[in-house]
Amino acid sequence: MNPFDAARAAFRGRVSGDPTGAPDWVREIATVGSGDGWFDPDGVVWRVHGDLSTLVGGVAALLGQGAHPLALAGVQRHSAYREDPWKRLAGTARWLVVSTFGSAELAERESGRVRGMHTRVKGTLPDGRRYSAGDPDLLRWVHLAFTDAFLAAQTAVGRSMSRYGPRWGDEYVADWARSAQRLGATDLPRSRTELAEAIRAYRPVLEPVPDDLLTFLQGPPGLSAPEKVVYAGFSAGAARLVSPTIAPLARVPGRGSRSARDRAQLLVTEAQLRALNLALGSHSPSEEAARWRLGTGPAPAWAA
Repeated sequence: MNPFDAARAAFRGRVSGDPTGAPDWVREIATVGSGDGWFDPDGVVWRVHGDLSTLVGGVAALLGQGAHPLALAGVQRHSAYREDPWKRLAGTARWLVVSTFGSAELAERESGRVRGMHTRVKGTLPDGRRYSAGDPDLLRWVHLAFTDAFLAAQTAVGRSMSRYGPRWGDEYVADWARSAQRLGATDLPRSRTELAEAIRAYRPVLEPVPDDLLTFLQGPPGLSAPEKVVYAGFSAGAARLVSPTIAPLARVPGRGSRSARDRAQLLVTEAQLRALNLALGSHSPSEEAARWRLGTGPAPAWAA
């Protein structure tokens, strides 16, 4: 294996748990069910979630999730993210890409799997507050944090969305709400403005992100020297994309900052994403699998 292929396999192993980028759940995107699924293959959800800017948005989203003490408790007490952060990443990626690119049948099945997992994530904090991953309000917060972060990342460092018109962000917020509704979230925003208002309304229940989580997100364990350089750019970019409501709690500039240093960092992060896109190709293995299912793309390498 040449160095280029080795680097690509290492990256795909990180985000999917398989060096080919096609674990069983990706292959099912190609083979289970038929039809477009929940989202238009030419629409904004496919475009945003097929963009590498989600790598940066994902870090920003975790900062937001960490600002809600009940959401944080669910992660800290019911996952091994500190011991095996990449397994946790692959699990999150699975829900995102199957819901986005899978057939309706597969997306519904994945929703059921996640709902089943949520029934086991519950408990009580030392101060008596109870949490449950199936709580509609907690599901709503997690959805808001991820939607806001992906939207901000696409806008700042993602590929151009000009062909979707000036209101593509509203369309993304409205369309992606379907995935959270299927998990049990309610009262979801349908536009950028409603999204920002919904996040601001949570301010009274949010708390500072713990120092150990901030340190972890700035540099998870197990990265090689080249990966540390790339990840540092993603993490620094994410710090400039966090909602103004969350930024003070995460001790990061957030997207309300407009300093020259912040703008320069986003340019660096964008350049890193463009270079990574050249190395990996224009479509992820998940999107390739979906387009093969729909008859609009060639067979993936694993299907040959």
